[in-house]
Amino acid sequence: MAEEQGQRPRIVVMGGGTGLSVMLRGLKEKPLDITAIVTVADDGGSSGILRNELQMPPPGDIRNVLTAMADVEPLMAQIMKYRFSSGEGLAGHSLGNLILAALTDISGDFVTGVRELSRLFAVRGRVLPAAGEAVVLHAEMADGTIVTGESKIPEAGGVIKRVFLEPAEVEPLPEALEAIRNADAILCGPGSLYTSILPNLLVPKLAEAVVASSAIKIFVCNVMTQPGETDNYTVSDHLQAVYDHVGLHLFDYVIVNDGEIPEQVQIKYAEKGARPVQLDREAVDGNGYKVIADKLVLFKTYLRHDTDKLSHHIYQLVKDWISR
Repeated sequence: MAEEQGQRPRIVVMGGGTGLSVMLRGLKEKPLDITAIVTVADDGGSSGILRNELQMPPPGDIRNVLTAMADVEPLMAQIMKYRFSSGEGLAGHSLGNLILAALTDISGDFVTGVRELSRLFAVRGRVLPAAGEAVVLHAEMADGTIVTGESKIPEAGGVIKRVFLEPAEVEPLPEALEAIRNADAILCGPGSLYTSILPNLLVPKLAEAVVASSAIKIFVCNVMTQPGETDNYTVSDHLQAVYDHVGLHLFDYVIVNDGEIPEQVQIKYAEKGARPVQLDREAVDGNGYKVIADKLVLFKTYLRHDTDKLSHHIYQLVKDWISR
């Protein structure tokens, strides 16, 4: 075990999008050896343009995670997130995405580009794409129609039956497989269930490695439902969707928010079709998951996980697991 060897506990975090980046800002402050495995299915905005024009994996989610885990001055983080608002060919592009595209071209491949930017930014841990190539995400809706493209799926407005990758047998990075095999803990979420979390678990060898691992496996559930993806989903619905795609009971623990969300905040989110994810405790317990529930939300402009509290619970679970 990691503690017996005098090492920091090794944790693999899988996902993508804003939720993962927010959580990592707190988690990187803990004495953990972190590897983030990030989805490469994004096809919208700046990432989608660079993906199509330069034939590279989409850089957006990777860039967000690198910035979250970096030891840089706040100004440098702002530079990485800066998005051009005007300029022919520049409008809409994130500067960080362009830097990653340049490093990919200079180094000869995307993975090396990510590694070089990690070194320049003194990233605490490792950031790895789930695969060395971009993948296309498809969704089969409840009415049988197929929606193609990660950015198009939430916009379809239907009920998602399942998502799947093209190519189906995409190869994961060897470093990602090695990180999972050596992990003391594997963490999925928070983030868009069908378009950020599941795409990683749909990479066949990655899913097999997670299933085979003896690490503690933790699912961090979203605070709010996501319109077009998880409308009216409870906590157990999120877990069931993972089960349906992987075919196995994957997680030991689920971390959920049970803090009250102010009514005016709920009204604001309801206007966009989102509502708090309800903890249906009996269903979750009945399926063998252990629940960690706490007041885990903060509200400024948007609802976000309280990264200090969330990282405390994660770190405590990991410490307890490896000291058994």
